[in-house]
Amino acid sequence: MKSVDVAIIGGGSAGYAAARTAVSEGLETLVIEGGREMGGLCILRGCMPSKALIESANRFRTLQRAEEFGLRASAIAAKADEIVARKDQLIREFADYRREQLEDGRFELIRGTATFVNNNEVEVRHFDGTRESVYAKAFVIATGSVIQVPNIPGLAEIDFITSDEALGLKSIPASMIVLGAGPVALEMAHYFSTIGVKVSVIQRSDQVLKGVDPDVAKVVESAFRDRGVEVFTNTQILGIRQEGGTGEKVVQFVHRDREIVLEADVVLNALGRSPNIIGLGLDKIGVETLNGRIRTTETMQTSVSNVFAAGDVCGPYEVVHEAIAQGETASRNIARILGKRSDAKLEMMNYRLKLFAVFTDPEVGVVGMSEEEAKKARIEVVAATYPFIDHGKSLVMGETHGFVKLIMDVKSGEICGGAVVGPHASELIHEVVVAMAFRATPAQFARIPHYHPTLSEIWSYPAEELAGYTI
Repeated sequence: MKSVDVAIIGGGSAGYAAARTAVSEGLETLVIEGGREMGGLCILRGCMPSKALIESANRFRTLQRAEEFGLRASAIAAKADEIVARKDQLIREFADYRREQLEDGRFELIRGTATFVNNNEVEVRHFDGTRESVYAKAFVIATGSVIQVPNIPGLAEIDFITSDEALGLKSIPASMIVLGAGPVALEMAHYFSTIGVKVSVIQRSDQVLKGVDPDVAKVVESAFRDRGVEVFTNTQILGIRQEGGTGEKVVQFVHRDREIVLEADVVLNALGRSPNIIGLGLDKIGVETLNGRIRTTETMQTSVSNVFAAGDVCGPYEVVHEAIAQGETASRNIARILGKRSDAKLEMMNYRLKLFAVFTDPEVGVVGMSEEEAKKARIEVVAATYPFIDHGKSLVMGETHGFVKLIMDVKSGEICGGAVVGPHASELIHEVVVAMAFRATPAQFARIPHYHPTLSEIWSYPAEELAGYTI
């Protein structure tokens, strides 16, 4: 039986972060990777491949708008097979680099799936069917997530695709129905609609991007409609079927008390992911779950004190930078528990600077507390916005959808949140992240010089407005 200080189950973003941190803390470390391919969701089927496709779509959209800028571009075309080939090459390079990191000898790597025997032992089943046991003083579960197939009448009976298959489509379908309107759903809708697919989006809740403020969501929804994407919110799907002769997919749903039937070549199930916990044997050792996720404390400990979790498997936010921070926190706390660090007090995760971006057109970037969250928490806030349509650089760029928003906590006077919906939102939001990291007030933020003309200087307007706010 192998024996180590810490065993990490999963070699994706959270798992690798936990492993390299554990090694740096002087812990004898072992990683168990159960995927046939190494790299994790972000590299293989998430962040990187989707952004590679979206980059192609964005450049194609620029070519489509050439005449608007006094230019001419003729005979332009989107070649899905070539777009996917470029994506595949990039992902091979990213995955090869992650594999090298996992195999560079800093820690032992075992390929196979793990099942807990007790809170200090797992049995690993290798791909060839052989088994071995691993003893560890502590564990970090970082097994990520899997596609969720909801219980929608008829969905399981049709040939739907998920984001996994969507990322590899080498031919362009004529039409597509996207189920869901979260980040993945809207990013895929943006990509496919841009390269020529007739796209319809069906969302159960009353807005796209559930969880962001409604004013932000409305801009994205409006922009999609302006580009010919059908967006249906506040719906109830009655059933889905597939025509036997043509293979056409038919979705029947209720929208605003009216029954609608849509037909398309492809149905994309983008209704979310579920934590990948099946087969881990968590019930054997008493690891508690809540709504399918592993329940953790702010120290990243589960209900079993020497078993930690990080990343999508526990949430609460399915984003890479938080997964990395969770993995690092878990390993540093294990080092404290095992007496490898002089500071015995366990570290706690803090999501005050929670950050979120969606790579649609327009992009979305949000940080910290939203107005809706403040309202629910009964925290008094005041917000100021400024539109891109009144901003010089965005007018020059022809990118006038959206606005920026700063949110101030009235009691502390600090910036407690921010949002951008518009050009380069995923980059612009980081100004607010930095300001919030230093607990800046709007007045302090307003005094930061911004070069003219730039997109970034748009932040000075809501900052100045809030700087003059008096109760």
